[in-house]
Amino acid sequence: MIGAVWPGNVYVDARTVDVHISRLRKTLNQVSSRTLIRTIRSAGYSLEGSNP
Repeated sequence: MIGAVWPGNVYVDARTVDVHISRLRKTLNQVSSRTLIRTIRSAGYSLEGSNP
């Protein structure tokens, strides 16, 4: 799954996705009061819809 996002010549550590999600959350929290990215334990992340 990670290979679909990063090219094969890039080393992707187990925490790479977590770091990117953390940065996205920080940026999104600056422009929205809603939680837009939800962590799904043992599965990954979910992007919440834009409907209130």
